[in-house]
Amino acid sequence: MTALVGTRAARATRPAARSAPVSLALPALLVLAAWLAFFNQLNGFPLFDVDEGAFGEATREMLARGDYITTYLNGQPRFDKPILAYWLQAWSVLLLGPREFAFRLPSVLAAVGWMVAILFFTRQQSDRRTAYVAALIATTSVGVGVIGRAATADALLNLFLALAMFDIYRYMEQPLRRYRRRAVLWIALGVLTKGPVALLIAFGVSAIAFALHGKLRDWQQAVLDPACWGILVAVAAPWYVIEYVRQGDAFIAGFFMRHNVERFMAPLQGHRGNALYYLPAALLLLLPYSGLFLRILPTVRQLRARPLDTFLWCWFLFVLVFFSLAATKLPHSLLYGVTPLFVLMAMRRGFLQSRLLAFAPPILLLAAVVVLPAALHHVGAGMRDPYLREALTRREAFGVVYRMATPTLLLACVALAVVPRYQVWQKLLASGVLCAATVSGLLLPALGELQQGPVKEAALFARDAGLLVRTLHFNVPSSSVYRGKITESATTPRPGEVLLTRSSNLAELGAVEVLYRKGGVLLVRLAP
Repeated sequence: MTALVGTRAARATRPAARSAPVSLALPALLVLAAWLAFFNQLNGFPLFDVDEGAFGEATREMLARGDYITTYLNGQPRFDKPILAYWLQAWSVLLLGPREFAFRLPSVLAAVGWMVAILFFTRQQSDRRTAYVAALIATTSVGVGVIGRAATADALLNLFLALAMFDIYRYMEQPLRRYRRRAVLWIALGVLTKGPVALLIAFGVSAIAFALHGKLRDWQQAVLDPACWGILVAVAAPWYVIEYVRQGDAFIAGFFMRHNVERFMAPLQGHRGNALYYLPAALLLLLPYSGLFLRILPTVRQLRARPLDTFLWCWFLFVLVFFSLAATKLPHSLLYGVTPLFVLMAMRRGFLQSRLLAFAPPILLLAAVVVLPAALHHVGAGMRDPYLREALTRREAFGVVYRMATPTLLLACVALAVVPRYQVWQKLLASGVLCAATVSGLLLPALGELQQGPVKEAALFARDAGLLVRTLHFNVPSSSVYRGKITESATTPRPGEVLLTRSSNLAELGAVEVLYRKGGVLLVRLAP
């Protein structure tokens, strides 16, 4: 009862801040930023291999087989991820057809939901202006912009993690059963999206935060609530049980052991890094707000000042430490812990007064985008590997629009930095919108054309010509999506068959007929 009265008293001190007026500028800017970050050019470039291609092909095979329980990739069971993301992609493809927009749409909608969750939670904890600022920072950060439009499971998991963690904090403030049970619903959906990591993060962060504020009794009540366990089992367990019954130990070995336990114990697929891997990754993912992040970072020493600070910093630090200890390192894994940073940066946006610290990150980002075509061409020209040399020197991937628009956006960002009007944080938000427009509308389409354009063209060529194709030392599952057929891997090439491969593999093939060649990607027919 005392805790409830204290919570109400604390909330009563905030009404003046909550009633702060917000002009239409921030909501309009948020809508524009969301369109630029998530919807712009969504169908404008091919699926990226390996991740988008693998998810897309597994979804295509799900629909072709009519099997909505077990996912397959090129005819082999795929135990990498649970089922929910594939179900959502399948529904989208059924409605819109097998195109990039349809494969990516579930992630985009999840990303929009993620931003809305940040907006509403921050509005509850602060004022409306801060809420819009938090959502804008999140929407226009590079990491969210990239993962929020990728045809993978990550945006969906981030949505469910945000919803779960926000409800856990509400429960920490006011221990009502509806908060803890709703949080478990989101956790269960997260487990159905990407596995035990959703449960691990929620469990670990909440235990630490509740303990730091002497609320372990409330935490134990939630953990031991039979209704919470009932929700978790009812939502998440059925698919796991059915999959185990169908696949047996292969499912346990493939999903739980390889893609969860082994992923933590040993680097998978070459994704390795040292213990400090995620520190520079954080600066890159938070671009163009890396300076603001560095400015608020010292406040971690005051993480026990308020329950909200405790919870948000524990959330970020738990994810940072856990994935730093894991042997497999992937940059986007840290995104599971950056949602609290968006709230913290919005609440402390006034801390950032240095224009150099504020605008060096966005200016450097946009400058890098401007020089990228020349830099790739220079590096590629010196490559010995024929595939890399041909791929990186394709100047046409960066078209006229790219070469004209990127310097213009860079100059606009510089102008924002030097103009004396407006506060630093306001101009930084505007630069964030410029960066979102650059990354989503120019950079990703150019990189998609550079890396994946030839793969898509080769696959469509093979489909239209009715060719039976196998791949040789070339992991491009998106080619199966565009061909509309399973593409087997050729361990031992057969005379007369058609292979999709890279130019660096030509030397081992002997005499071939080249059917298609672009950017180091080849379709070749072996001699009979």
